[in-house]
Amino acid sequence: MLVAATPAPAADDFIEGVYLQSEELCGKAKNETLQTVIDAGNIVLTAEGLQSVEYNCEFLQVTKAQSAPSWAVTAICQEPDHVFPDVLSVTQVNAKQIDLVSVRPVDDEGESGNGGSYYHCEGVALPQ
Repeated sequence: MLVAATPAPAADDFIEGVYLQSEELCGKAKNETLQTVIDAGNIVLTAEGLQSVEYNCEFLQVTKAQSAPSWAVTAICQEPDHVFPDVLSVTQVNAKQIDLVSVRPVDDEGESGNGGSYYHCEGVALPQ
């Protein structure tokens, strides 16, 4: 008997808050605004996905690993004139750092797309 799986919302213990690609960017977001950091072309990670000026990835399904502080995430990503799927691993390295690894290959410029380290920005919230 087959049972249709309904995409689950983010796992209860999935990441919370706002993450940026360096602690320096977190400081800038606190001292100025998160919107200023976004407008400069930086990517923001939240439980909903990745966001930047002309780029975003919406997290559709989040599944918690049993033996590691990690999650498997399916996403739909968009940039101007291009929509594509992605699958990522999200791993809690420590209380402040999250590492993302994407199944997408590195492009010709050496950009790894959705991969990299992100740092929790305490006291920073998404613009309303």
